[in-house]
Amino acid sequence: MAPEHPQFMSSTGNHSFTNAPLIDSIDVHQIEVPDRRSWKNLFAYMGPGFLVSIAYIDPGNFETDLQSGAQYKYELLWIVLLASCAALVIQSMAANLGVVTGKHLAEHCRTEYPQVPNTILWIIAEISVVACDIPEVIGTAFALNMLFSIPVWIGVLLTGLSTLILLALQQYGIRKLEFLIAFLVFTICACFMAELGYAKPDAKEVVKGMFVPQLKGNGATGLAISLLGALVMPHNLFLHSALVLSRKIPRSVRGIKEACRFYMIESGFALMVAFLINISVISVSGAVCNSSNLSADDQKSCEDLDLNKASFLLRNVLGKWSSKLFAIALLASGQSSTITGTYAGQYVMQGFLDLRLKPWIRNMLTRCLAITPSLVVALIGGSSGAGELIIIASVRPP
Repeated sequence: MAPEHPQFMSSTGNHSFTNAPLIDSIDVHQIEVPDRRSWKNLFAYMGPGFLVSIAYIDPGNFETDLQSGAQYKYELLWIVLLASCAALVIQSMAANLGVVTGKHLAEHCRTEYPQVPNTILWIIAEISVVACDIPEVIGTAFALNMLFSIPVWIGVLLTGLSTLILLALQQYGIRKLEFLIAFLVFTICACFMAELGYAKPDAKEVVKGMFVPQLKGNGATGLAISLLGALVMPHNLFLHSALVLSRKIPRSVRGIKEACRFYMIESGFALMVAFLINISVISVSGAVCNSSNLSADDQKSCEDLDLNKASFLLRNVLGKWSSKLFAIALLASGQSSTITGTYAGQYVMQGFLDLRLKPWIRNMLTRCLAITPSLVVALIGGSSGAGELIIIASVRPP
């Protein structure tokens, strides 16, 4: 471990900031931010927010969004708005923790707590990572099934393999991976914005659903909890507090304040894109499934809508391309979210246990933890059982 840099003493008080070294075990190359007053510095900070925002548009979100729109139209949109605002607050706090202290959340837990509470926290964090990763793995497998007719259980295995391949990009620097994730985010956004344009939901009803809280009908509360659980991702706090360490910021009061401000702006932009995607999915599902000229077969599909059936929503408009468009968006969502989930698992394991493992070994461990339950359910219950597992994994305490 490289020696720590000397502390910087603020000229305005007794505050001190330690420029702790980046976690060498994660093998992320630091990007140096110029020590200057300029809005151009914002581009140097762009990246971590997009990696974090993926957790808010993963297949688990799509599953709950689709069911929300199909069953209650636009009535639960206020949950998405509330959760997105809360996400911006807690993600900014996580980023600030990493910027100011130079250590991520899992490392602070190991430092501040005795061994027994630290071990319990680590187990809970690992369970959280696995629960968050299950919908991502299954969603990617569903997308592969739609595009190439690959069985779901084989798709689960391919998801783990492709994730490890993409994570190999980290040896070329975190910037390459950030660009890849940002590209996938905008791919998802473009697909669902196109679908939203075809579905043409009532704008007044959509706005009312966002700003007028209501829980009507049997099962609305349970679905609202599932929707909130899919949007609030505990592992994101560990991930965000660690990703900001990929920037080597000026260790001065001005430099640290600027970093916190720019990270909040960047996170706000990324989360706004995620918010618009979630709104689009619910609105498309709500508009189609509550249409007056819906056929009997489509009505039956809307009653038990999941990721495997969602492509029918735009079949009348896009024909055979409806499933392809949805599958591309789902594949981009699932694959990118499994990458960030694996990253979060690495930081959690390294931070709580202070393990010094080779990156490929750590990647394999975190992948196996997430893939095992998904593979078992896919083999036993098929695609329907896998779809149920997504909902179960999303109903978790936020």
